[in-house]
Amino acid sequence: MSAEPTVSERAACDRLNVLGVGISVLHRQQALELVLEAARRRQRGYICVTGVHGVMESQYSPEVRAIHNRALLCTPDGMPMVWMGWLKGHKSMGRVYGPDLMLDVCEASPALGLRHFFYGGANGAAAELQRAMTARFPGLQVVGVCEPPFRPLDAEEESALRAQVAAARPDILWVGLSTPKQERFMAEYLPKLDVTLMIGVGAAFDFHTGRVKQAPLWMRQTGMEWLYRLWREPRRLWRRYLRNNPRFVLLVLGQLLGLKRYTLD
Repeated sequence: MSAEPTVSERAACDRLNVLGVGISVLHRQQALELVLEAARRRQRGYICVTGVHGVMESQYSPEVRAIHNRALLCTPDGMPMVWMGWLKGHKSMGRVYGPDLMLDVCEASPALGLRHFFYGGANGAAAELQRAMTARFPGLQVVGVCEPPFRPLDAEEESALRAQVAAARPDILWVGLSTPKQERFMAEYLPKLDVTLMIGVGAAFDFHTGRVKQAPLWMRQTGMEWLYRLWREPRRLWRRYLRNNPRFVLLVLGQLLGLKRYTLD
């Protein structure tokens, strides 16, 4: 009898090629089940939640593209990823939004005894998130928080982080940095830190502490969240959306029409 396939083997079997980035073909409940299974089996890996921003950063950097394609899961964080899946016949594919995935995993964790560590944020966001999540989910074990500087860690800071994580023994380390910074961090530090899973969830730290207001549900479900975020944070986001969104549409049209082929390297 053959051995049960690992989470990575199952996830690798069904990836949607979006401009050379392998997006996992799944929906929210499947993503939750795979995360919990990987944690239960102590299967190490990092998980990217990927939308247009991540896919476009992968066009500018082969390193970032490779990081996405080596991920245990690369979930469809934005509706354009889901629409691409539907066009390719994956009708059950659904959005796996980073903040939602975080809530789902934390809600399931007390019964499973999973331990969590929050890495990221600024001005006390990680500690505030710890208070918010443990209040929301009684019994949730948040065993450590760390707010890194806005630059790569130096040798002393890296050593301190390694010691802190080793003492805390988390199962899941949530990374709340911006893309592609969080993807680069996870790829570099997964081998260095004593943790089973790393999950990059971007702005989830700010959303779940109430520092940044989320778009209404109907906007999140119809692919209009970017417009709401641009309205709320125009100075920070206008360059990103102006640079990425029109080019993404043009490149995807070229891929769908067969004008350019992409490989999952």
